[in-house]
Amino acid sequence: MNGSGPISLGKLLRASGLGTPPVADGITVGGLACDSRKVRSGDLFFALAGSVTNGAEFLRQAASAGAVAAVVQDGASAGASSGTGFLPLIGVPDAREAMARIASAYHGNPSGSLSVAGVTGTNGKTTTAWIIRHLCDTVGRRCGLIGTIRHILPGREEEANRTTPESLELQTLLTEMRDGGFKAAAIEVSSHALVQHRATGINFDAAVFTNLSQDHLDYHGTMEEYFRAKSLLFTGLAGQAAKKGRAVVNSDDRYGRRLLDILPASVPVITYGQGSNCAFRASAIRPGAEGTVFRLDAKGRSYLVRTPLIGLHNVLNTVAALAAVSAMGLELRRAVAAAASIPQIPGRLQRVPVRRGFQCFVDYAHTPDAISGVLKSVRAIGAGRIITVFGCGGERDRAKRPLMAAAAEQGSDHVILTSDNPRGEDPAAILRETAAGFRSKSHEIVADREEAIRRAVELARTGDIVLIAGKGHETYQDISGARHPFDDVRVAASAMGRLESGARGEEAVR
Repeated sequence: MNGSGPISLGKLLRASGLGTPPVADGITVGGLACDSRKVRSGDLFFALAGSVTNGAEFLRQAASAGAVAAVVQDGASAGASSGTGFLPLIGVPDAREAMARIASAYHGNPSGSLSVAGVTGTNGKTTTAWIIRHLCDTVGRRCGLIGTIRHILPGREEEANRTTPESLELQTLLTEMRDGGFKAAAIEVSSHALVQHRATGINFDAAVFTNLSQDHLDYHGTMEEYFRAKSLLFTGLAGQAAKKGRAVVNSDDRYGRRLLDILPASVPVITYGQGSNCAFRASAIRPGAEGTVFRLDAKGRSYLVRTPLIGLHNVLNTVAALAAVSAMGLELRRAVAAAASIPQIPGRLQRVPVRRGFQCFVDYAHTPDAISGVLKSVRAIGAGRIITVFGCGGERDRAKRPLMAAAAEQGSDHVILTSDNPRGEDPAAILRETAAGFRSKSHEIVADREEAIRRAVELARTGDIVLIAGKGHETYQDISGARHPFDDVRVAASAMGRLESGARGEEAVR
């Protein structure tokens, strides 16, 4: 199959490795849907876990809209079968996994026609994926991008709603890349996506592990479960039939070393980092305000790498990307040359222009390790004080809140704690829980984020660095379920403009 047109349900199920139940005989599938409100005539409907908890309601809606059959979780079919308008039901052990495999088969396995890199980890996914795309594009292998900020497709870009889309959308995006003439794809793969099988059915040429630190425990519960979720991307390489995917692993990271211990022997490994045994090793790192220079030892040769990105964390992200594109078949010498023109990645140590003698950066750092890492990076390029503005999002891992405060305090000379995306939580309660991590008096709390950013800019003096952390590329603030326009970069630039015009506070941090 090569795609996306009407197909026999039996043939589709066989191509997905799901067998052919008698109920599939004589049924033709014209499309796929997992939202009963979006079902069109001829669609195969997927009743995902939870969607049958209210009886057969969603199945009835799908049948009324013209669905020809439904895939349901084993055990759910009997309770949901009545009143579905004679909608044939196909029971499977895991409806999400079946949906991903069927979506890949329906579109003719688009990842098999592309060089695909998947990137996972707590921090660095976005930057590494953007670098991979840039390196591929620069050496002539047109590359798409699926990730946190936006999806880059042939002839268009679209805003991303989540880091990794649902499998039906993900396979559709890969199909658009393949059919539009792209030869490669870089995909950010979240831990949620791995647990929910969104990336199942994708054949990866390279799977990159950046690092692991505390985050998303509201979903995974423990660090062990979080690690197990991340490891699924790599252990899954052993089951790929179409490609020999390579695991690109940061062996400087302790969870990276654990991952190396559990990988099947059949999975080829490329290690990277600063350790002497790394296959791709960075050393002689020279940081600067305009970028970084370092030495890369890989594949029996040494290279001088120049990148406009700042910070040790971005050195590791760059090395990870270079190792990944090498696994994808790019010539390393040309990829190294392309690193010199890596573009600014939105919200990732993004510089806000200012004519005064201090610097201002906006960064997405929203975990304790990310804040610590980015503060070390900016400390290396400036001799003045660091003034940090940050907050913690609502309805997310609450345990990391005081840890983020401690990390911000340790790496800064002054911290301004403010709101991030409180969502449905009480902003004041989030601030209290976060402030519990402070140990000194070198901080203040300014709940209004715009006021907090203006305060930081007013405090800055020549040689200082203002870091605004947490929201990065986001252009909204989520308050009580409503998204209000808010862009850290624009707000900071506006504060700079007020400063330039003379609206400057007189109080400074001593």
